[in-house]
Amino acid sequence: MTTNGAARRVDQFTLDNGLRLVTAPASTPQVAAVNLWYGVGSRFEVPGRTGFAHLFEHLMFQGSGNVAKGEHFDAVERLGGEINASTSTDRTNYYETVPEHALDLVLWLEADRLATLREGMSQEVLDNQRDVVKNERRQRYDNQPYGTALERILRLAYPEGHPYHHATIGSMADLDAADLDYVLDFHRRHYGPDNAVLTVVSNLDPQDVRDRVERYFGAIPARPRTAEAPDAGLTGLLGGPVADRVVETVPAPGVFLGYRVAPYGEGDFDVMHLASAVLGQGQGSRLYRRLVLERGLAADDGGAAADLLPFRYTPSLMLVNMIAREGVSGDTLEEAMIEEIGTLAEGVSDEELERARAILERDHLQTLSHPAGLADSIGSCTQLFGDPELAFTWPQRWSSVTTEDVVDLAKRLLVAENRLSVRFDPESAGEPAAAPAGGSAG
Repeated sequence: MTTNGAARRVDQFTLDNGLRLVTAPASTPQVAAVNLWYGVGSRFEVPGRTGFAHLFEHLMFQGSGNVAKGEHFDAVERLGGEINASTSTDRTNYYETVPEHALDLVLWLEADRLATLREGMSQEVLDNQRDVVKNERRQRYDNQPYGTALERILRLAYPEGHPYHHATIGSMADLDAADLDYVLDFHRRHYGPDNAVLTVVSNLDPQDVRDRVERYFGAIPARPRTAEAPDAGLTGLLGGPVADRVVETVPAPGVFLGYRVAPYGEGDFDVMHLASAVLGQGQGSRLYRRLVLERGLAADDGGAAADLLPFRYTPSLMLVNMIAREGVSGDTLEEAMIEEIGTLAEGVSDEELERARAILERDHLQTLSHPAGLADSIGSCTQLFGDPELAFTWPQRWSSVTTEDVVDLAKRLLVAENRLSVRFDPESAGEPAAAPAGGSAG
């Protein structure tokens, strides 16, 4: 199937084993960007087994049937290429950008670890990578100022047992409980061509790319059994306000506010995306102008105080976070942030909305202008929505949003009943305060 647009072309193919291939032309000559999305993320994990999707991302680089440990990275980097991977709630993706002549090598490497990873797996490999992930958790979460904010936010936003209640990194206890049999079964259940989207952005003919992909991936069988994702449905407001106050070694009070909003891809998500830009993206945003420049309550964050945490299969979150300026209490900053967020329900100017659109469109176009960014965007839209063309349509969706849409959504969702708060206070600020009515993450 071929989809033609005024300035783009996306070609889609599905192999007999279920692998979906999407190709698009690169804006840079002699470069190939490869992005492989698997439909598995932390939402597939069950209590007691958190962190496995991310742990598996690490294990995928530890060797397979025909590739030694570390050789995947080395082979790509020797060519001057870029390589990495990431895990989220909804997917895990692996990506490389290489000279076009190295496309066959990358396809072979990806196909080999999909087909033969279990041959390179051992208890020693698992133990080693478990320690790597545990150290990553210590560095990025436990020993980092404000590092546990996201974990605490998720615990407040989603009820216990919900697949989005925990962070992708998982818990130390669950990582310790990982055993080789479960890891191998995880690979069998989630890593198959029928659960993957492969995007290739290059200047090669799409049929040529398809032939190469068939050569390397075509003989890999689909999964013997598929994995069912837990029910992530939620309706209604958060039931707030709910709060979690943390007293620990941080340089200054930090306030993290969150609101449940629409799932990624829905119309209300687009509206809230623009609302978040009005509030806290760029130095012309409301929060930056009012709380950083005019009132001097918050530290200068460069204008990056608000954004969306997009979830496809459950309500997303709008997050607003700021760090207090020296001498400003957490109470004062939090009250000011809530007050400023509340003004969105009182009105939004045309100028503010146009500025927000310009920011989102700039970031979007910058992403699509690079082969790696384009491969990632069309892979995301194919994996999450079944439609690679959606990657090109966000500006049109934003253009249809009105100031009235933003105000109406703010009145419905940016309210106390839908608000969570995670606050970090320095140890000198005293003991944790009692949680407000609505509960605490603890």
